Amino acid sequence: MKLSLIVRGQHPPGDPAQHLRDDLDLVCAAGRLGFDAVVKGSHYSSHPFQSVQQIPFLAYCAAIAPRLRLVCGLVLVPLHKPLDLAEQLATLDLLSGGKLVFGAGIGYRDVEFKAFGVPRGHMGARFEECLVAVRRLWTEEFVDMKGSHFELDHATCPVKPLQNPTPPIWIGANADIAIRRAARLGDCWYINPHNTLATIARQMDIYKRALDEAGKPFPAELPMRREVFVAKSRAEAIRLAQPYLEEKYRAYRSWGQDKVMPEGDDFDHEFNELLEDRFLLGAPAEIADQLLRLNRTLGVNHLVASVHWPGMPNRLALEQLQILAEEVRPLLA
Repeated sequence: MKLSLIVRGQHPPGDPAQHLRDDLDLVCAAGRLGFDAVVKGSHYSSHPFQSVQQIPFLAYCAAIAPRLRLVCGLVLVPLHKPLDLAEQLATLDLLSGGKLVFGAGIGYRDVEFKAFGVPRGHMGARFEECLVAVRRLWTEEFVDMKGSHFELDHATCPVKPLQNPTPPIWIGANADIAIRRAARLGDCWYINPHNTLATIARQMDIYKRALDEAGKPFPAELPMRREVFVAKSRAEAIRLAQPYLEEKYRAYRSWGQDKVMPEGDDFDHEFNELLEDRFLLGAPAEIADQLLRLNRTLGVNHLVASVHWPGMPNRLALEQLQILAEEVRPLLA
C-alpha cells in the first residue's frame, strides 16, 4: 500500500506566507517519513479559504523534497488550453526527474467556469479533446488538431516529459459517466474522497465493465483519497477532527461539490451522518484494517491521505504524518 500526502492548502484568511510555510513543513515531513508522493489540488476564487496555486507549489516541492513523486490532483482541464498544459506539466516532470503524475478532472464550480469564459454545457467533450491534445503534444513532434476552443497548427511541445511515453494520467471522477470516461482515457481512476464507500463499491463494477469494453487491464496502481485522522480511539479521532472537517465540508456544500455527486451522497447532513462510510477515523489498527479491506474489496493500493483542514494547527497534521508512517504503515505489510 503506497502512502501519499495531499496538501489541500486551504487556510482561513490570515498570513499567507505563514500558511505556505506550514504547508511546506508538511511536505518536508512527508519526504523524511518515507511517504511516496505529495499531491496538490487546484481551485480558483477559493473563498472563504486562502490557497496557493498548484504548479508553482509542486515545482518548489521538487526542490525541497526531491524523493517524492509530484501529483497534480487535480488539474481542472477544461479551464486550460492544451499547449500550455503540455508545456507546464512537461516542465514539472523535468524538474522532478520524471516523477510527475498528471491528475485530471473536470471541475464543478460556476465561479471558475465563468471567470475562464468556459461554457458549462460541453465540459465532457472539452475535457476529452484537451486530454487527447496533451497526449499528442507529448508523444508527437508536430500536432495538427482543431478543437472546440483551440487550434494546433503544426504545434510542438519543445520539452517532452522524461517519462516515456507520458507521465501517468489519473482521472478523478464522481459521477458514473465520468468513471466510464476514466476507464477509457486514463491510466487509472483516482477515487474521490467524497462518495461513500457503498457508492464507490457500486461504481467499481461500472469501472471494471468500462475497462473490459475498452480492452484495458485493471490498473497496477489504484489511488484513493480519504480524510484521515488517527488517535488512541475512534471517539478521540472524531473529537479532534470534527471542528476542522465540519468547516471544510460546510464550504464544499456552499460551493456545490455535492451537487455533482451520485444521489444520496450529498453533504446536507449532520456531522455524525457524514462520518458514516466516508472518512477514515480511528486507532492505528482500525485504520490499517480499513485500508486492507479497501485493498481486498476494491483493489485500492495507494492511499492519498488528507490530514489537514481549515484552521487546524499544523502540529496536529505533522503528528498525523508521523503516526501514519510509524504506527499504521507497518501494519499494512
